[in-house]
Amino acid sequence: MEVEFKFIIPAKRLAAVKAAARRGTSSAIRLEARYFDTADKALSSRGIALRLRNEGGQWVQTVKATGDGPLDREEHNVSFDGATPLARPALHAGTKAGERLRAALDSADGPLLETYRTEIDRVTRDLAFRGGVVELAFDLGRIVAHGGTAQEKQAPVCELELELKEGPVAGLVEVATQWAAQHGLLLNTVSKAERGERLMAAQWARPAAKARPMAAGSRKKQFLKGPNLQRAVVANCLAQILANASEIVEGSAGEEHVHQLRIGIRRLGTALRELDALAPGRFDPAWEPPLVDVFRRLGQLRDREQALDSIGAELREAGAPKSAARPAGAKASPLTIVSTPAFQAVLIGLMGFTAQAPAAEGDGELGAAKARRYLDKRLQALRAKVHRDARRFESLSVEAQHRVRKRLKRLRFLTEFVAPALEGGADDFLASLQPALSALGRLNDEQVASALYRSMATQDPKAWFGVGWLAARRGPSVKATKKALSRMGEGPRFRKV
Repeated sequence: MEVEFKFIIPAKRLAAVKAAARRGTSSAIRLEARYFDTADKALSSRGIALRLRNEGGQWVQTVKATGDGPLDREEHNVSFDGATPLARPALHAGTKAGERLRAALDSADGPLLETYRTEIDRVTRDLAFRGGVVELAFDLGRIVAHGGTAQEKQAPVCELELELKEGPVAGLVEVATQWAAQHGLLLNTVSKAERGERLMAAQWARPAAKARPMAAGSRKKQFLKGPNLQRAVVANCLAQILANASEIVEGSAGEEHVHQLRIGIRRLGTALRELDALAPGRFDPAWEPPLVDVFRRLGQLRDREQALDSIGAELREAGAPKSAARPAGAKASPLTIVSTPAFQAVLIGLMGFTAQAPAAEGDGELGAAKARRYLDKRLQALRAKVHRDARRFESLSVEAQHRVRKRLKRLRFLTEFVAPALEGGADDFLASLQPALSALGRLNDEQVASALYRSMATQDPKAWFGVGWLAARRGPSVKATKKALSRMGEGPRFRKV
């Protein structure tokens, strides 16, 4: 299993990175690779890549498959001689990556076919740190699909990879943090194989990544043990965060990528807050401020667009006069926001956290039984506070009503995190929360829209129609939200063991 970070190099930083990669003792090699899949995409649809690469005149066949965490990759390489590069899946028999490859091919409809190729000039060098070595690989080249045909398409490659060769993961994290800060590097989990798949497609639009359900894995009795649950939950949150942040780095301007990135950050914030007591001291307090900053700035972008699109349409249906006024434009794009060095450093640190082997037990760490009792109390406390505020929702201030929304989201996310350990699962309870979350979201959209239309009214009096319409909507919206909150279920309990 390899542990590595992969970065995109911004164009304005390319010359400096190229010089740094060649500094000291380095080696250069030309890598020409061919990728294979079946007609029904049995490999790529399962996150598997099968590659044949010519390395200095010798063919090396590699299979890569996703691992258990954001940094984990199952990989197996085998070299062989032969002038004709034919894929040979059997060479990976007996390895984890090979087992996943074999299972995918067993379900495939048809044989392996060559799909696309890469032409890369790679510079490598070793970076030593105290207790270990990191291999740096600087890749510059292109990916070619439908080569030699009228449909040929190309995509450039400009990447830096840092892979741990020996030593602790913490050393890799330190090296990666230094390089990212010095050169403005951006984490990107989109692989060369995925870029090739995108070129193969007639049209490509990766959907935004949503949260995946938690899984207890093979060691169900240890699922709730403090350090284990912390690592599993952070890895689960990071999968959503990194997927959407990478799409933004790739150039996506999709609103849903921003929305799902914010959900991932909010889920992670809940994890850092609610799970810290399970193994005190393992979470770095420095993670939170950059996460909060990016969440807030992305929220300003999305809330503005959401209000103008959805509420604006309703206003037009209500007969609002057409206004030329618009609120002040956003000062930063999603790409600018996720590119901040502080946010990138936090992502590197969090990825390192999920990849490190569990340390020896520390003071205050909770075993599975104590963790179960603690988490049960936290879930009950959150439910009780939401029920209390639901009964008096109409009398709460706008700020207090917004806190109810945040608390209900914490309850939802914490329930999702521990769902594998709950009696009968959590689906019914989570479904009972959705009407209240939707109503609270609508109430928030109206509040944001009201502020926007007030600012627009300073430019054009016609915008006052929107201010008045939203003011009239507030009373019914608050009542509808209170009613939705009253439908919230009591919540599942932990299974007895």
